[in-house]
Amino acid sequence: MATVLVTGGTGFIGAHAIAQLLEAGHEVKTTIRSLDGRADVEHMLSVAEAPHPERVAYFAANLMHDDGWAAAAEGAEYVLHVASPFPTTQPKDADELVVPAREGALRVLRAAREAGAKRVVLTSSFAAVGYGHGPLGRPLNEVDWTNLDRGNPTPYVRSKTIAERSAWDFIDKEGGGLELSVVNPVAVLGPVLGADYSNSIRIVIALMKGWLPVAPPVWMNVVDVRDVVDLHLKAMTAPGAAGQRFIAVAGEPISFRQLGVALHEALGDAAAKPPRGTAPAWLVRALARFVPPLQELVPQLNVVRRASSAKARAELGWAPRSSREAAVATGESLVRLGILAN
Repeated sequence: MATVLVTGGTGFIGAHAIAQLLEAGHEVKTTIRSLDGRADVEHMLSVAEAPHPERVAYFAANLMHDDGWAAAAEGAEYVLHVASPFPTTQPKDADELVVPAREGALRVLRAAREAGAKRVVLTSSFAAVGYGHGPLGRPLNEVDWTNLDRGNPTPYVRSKTIAERSAWDFIDKEGGGLELSVVNPVAVLGPVLGADYSNSIRIVIALMKGWLPVAPPVWMNVVDVRDVVDLHLKAMTAPGAAGQRFIAVAGEPISFRQLGVALHEALGDAAAKPPRGTAPAWLVRALARFVPPLQELVPQLNVVRRASSAKARAELGWAPRSSREAAVATGESLVRLGILAN
């Protein structure tokens, strides 16, 4: 078994990563912005029923500062760099996301190299793959990169694309013997462990609480958080994964309406108000002028981006849950933890 550093232990993916590493018998180190967050991580590990929480060592480290990273990386054979800014709303200044995402990735890579780590697995995003393309006539795959010069990409899309490109450039020019693998997840659903969860979970909450009487014509690629972590762990140790990207996607895109119906069919009264239909795009555009949360959906109206996980399946034996399973597991956890009541 190995010692593994997980950055961003208080996050949705980070907490699940720690839990799976403990289940696999590894020793874990994790960075959190402040040691005050240790109790949050321990609570999430308890919810996940992770064994041996005493095997987790906690370090305070910030993506924008050097302090703490050398100590966190010391003795780690592998690093899962999960921490990255993920806003609930897009900032007006893209640098609010781009700078910490890029500088944080480079800080972690330097610390891993100096500590003699074997490999870093970077949590990038499908945002670094799927935007700024014309019609391709095929699902997007790992050879594709988001074109930041086309389509007015959001600050988040910019941050993930620039951070991943910077990481590959670092490995090429300054990596020494350090290896890099990258996982590019689509929208991440799955069991919630605490108050920190992805923006995608907020869509499930909105659907279950009936906040969307009709659904916008938006389709999502989704994946279960447990499968995202499983792909990280596979990429961490597979010899052939060094120098490779892997898209994490469960299957075909699913619409907001299909998500609502799946939740209602599985959870009944707990998800009693799925959208009754799909609103025309022109209506969503009109409403977005007065309802700010809708504004971020406008560029996605009637856009269907298909993505392929064939590489991860073939090269790493990855076998993710279905989109429906991921959605239902999300809803079940929201009910179980009482988050919908709040």
